[in-house]
Amino acid sequence: MLAHNVYFLLKDRSEDAVKQMVDDSHRLLAPIPGVVFYAAGTRAPMERPVNDRHFDVALHVVFENQEGMEAYLTHPSHVEYVDLYQGNWAAVRVFDSVVASAGE
Repeated sequence: MLAHNVYFLLKDRSEDAVKQMVDDSHRLLAPIPGVVFYAAGTRAPMERPVNDRHFDVALHVVFENQEGMEAYLTHPSHVEYVDLYQGNWAAVRVFDSVVASAGE
């Protein structure tokens, strides 16, 4: 499987702006075909030295394979999401990794 983890630092970091982006993540991204696992949310209120807290919204999506991710990235709902929010992104960090469940 392929995990796609994206961390967004927003220009408008207000509670309303963050909530709207998370809500639209759920509405636009979760239903895209080929998604095996989906979650989106905000930075946890944890103050640990190892935690990177330089983001406002986190997106976690897992696909069966790279082809599933490529279809997701070009899906009209994903394109709409990018168009809606890229103007408010101060920074975006993407971490893609090959993953397996325990025992695989």
